[in-house]
Amino acid sequence: MAESVPPTSPPLASPVDWLRTVGAEQEKLLEQAIATMKESGKQTGGGVPGVNDAATIERVGQFWRDGLHLWQRFLEPVEVAPTADKRFKDPSWSQPGFAAMRQAYEQASAALMASVDRMDGVDDAQREKLRFAARTLADAMSPSNFPLTNPQVLARTAETGGQNLLTGMGNMLADLNKGQLTHTAGDAFELGRNLATTPGKVVKRTPMYELIQYSPTTDRVLATPLVIFPPWINRFYILDLTPEKSFIRWAVDQGLTVFMVSWKSADASMADVKWDDYVAAQIDAIDTVRDLLDVPATHAIGYCVAGTTLAATLAVLTAKGEADKVASATFFTAQVDFTDAGELKHFVDDQQMQMVAGLARDGYLDGRVMAATFNLLRGRDLIWNYVTNHYLLGDDYPAFDLLHWNGDTTNLPAGWHGSYLADLYRDNLLVEPGRLSVLDTPIDLTTVATPTYVQAGREDHIAPAESVWKITHLFRGPLRFVLAGSGHIAGVVNHPAAGKYQYWRNDAKVDTLAEFVAGATETKGSWWPDWIDWLRDRDGTEVAAEGARVPGEGVLPALCDAPGEYVRAR
Repeated sequence: MAESVPPTSPPLASPVDWLRTVGAEQEKLLEQAIATMKESGKQTGGGVPGVNDAATIERVGQFWRDGLHLWQRFLEPVEVAPTADKRFKDPSWSQPGFAAMRQAYEQASAALMASVDRMDGVDDAQREKLRFAARTLADAMSPSNFPLTNPQVLARTAETGGQNLLTGMGNMLADLNKGQLTHTAGDAFELGRNLATTPGKVVKRTPMYELIQYSPTTDRVLATPLVIFPPWINRFYILDLTPEKSFIRWAVDQGLTVFMVSWKSADASMADVKWDDYVAAQIDAIDTVRDLLDVPATHAIGYCVAGTTLAATLAVLTAKGEADKVASATFFTAQVDFTDAGELKHFVDDQQMQMVAGLARDGYLDGRVMAATFNLLRGRDLIWNYVTNHYLLGDDYPAFDLLHWNGDTTNLPAGWHGSYLADLYRDNLLVEPGRLSVLDTPIDLTTVATPTYVQAGREDHIAPAESVWKITHLFRGPLRFVLAGSGHIAGVVNHPAAGKYQYWRNDAKVDTLAEFVAGATETKGSWWPDWIDWLRDRDGTEVAAEGARVPGEGVLPALCDAPGEYVRAR
């Protein structure tokens, strides 16, 4: 009789196989639950309690279904779909575990944003605020921001024995001490050495501003000079960065007599400053240049908030019969109608403004508050990118002139800042004729007939192109609108020698930005040459670059070398 053989026990499943099997069973149960919920809704006619309809049931089910798939992928190597998100560009994010973690994060982020879009009972403004808050939260929760969930940080820690984290801790403590995130190497740049180096002299100083006149580099110059008004929320040298980027140096080389207003960073002495004072300062600077050079008019440029103010200045001059003091006005990414003013509008409800007002001291607002707000608008690039690189990886800070300028903050008169947010961003009063008065003069932008050049940035997140476009519906004089590639800074500061970006023109009469773009002609490179040609077309008369055209040689003596004293004050 044959010997009996005991039955062989099946091999024990590995933990990975066991979890994979459990996951498959969970998915079957989930599909059955979804089907049951849908069928229950059909039979009762009322749907499932707490769930509106079959489509909602399916969306919820798909979310959990995707989650189960990700859990199963976590257990084994997978081929990861490429991503355009530079946070996850490093090959280490393709490793098993980290790949699933990244995909789980992306799924959760997408679900969070989708939940805002599907939310009932909220108006468009509320929904945009919620989108901003959801995106801010999603950016903050990225696995790239935490040392134990970032494979690059783990590898760097193993490689350096933790020195990266010690260096990063020092960087973080230094930022906490100064109350501001560091973006660039602190000793890489110095005003007058490798920034703001265009030769010139301060020829006037008031409690509000210094007036800088730049030295001519051509034998002859246009008879009509140029006065530039930069935003007082930043330092003027955004237009005079390193020589190869400087708009001022380039403009001087084109044969313009250039004057720059350098605003004083607010202190306790400016507690009572209001918008009237900035408009009065613009008029004063224009009159000062006219008198100094004995000319009837100047060209004027207004950048960002100084462009908004320049629009009001033109309306005041028009109302007083003095519009001919300005031969032409150029607006760099400036808004006058704030209906579609972008994400900054999220910070202008009553609660937000009360909070900001509470941060003011001695009548002025610390510029670091404003800098933090602008950084938050691009939190992924200007906050979390630096947290990862310099707090976790312990990388050295780059030497980048634009980032140095971005961190060189200015203080703001608190009262005027609050009024600006309330009157313009929140209530949009500037476009309603007579609703605002400046220097005892009602403002009506529809009366302005000054020849105007308007530049907007296609990717501008601070002054969206759609918002800037609205000025074309208000001014009644000849106007050229140019849409530049890039955003609020790079779209403006784009030297022709760099050969970067492009711009679009459409000289046809159109009503909307979409129509403008549809019929526009694209030109590669900088829009600056188009602007100087437009300026020369206004009046190409030239004079010798001598006498008062040289800083300090006229009735106004040179007070000090450019870039002056106000730009250095903290």
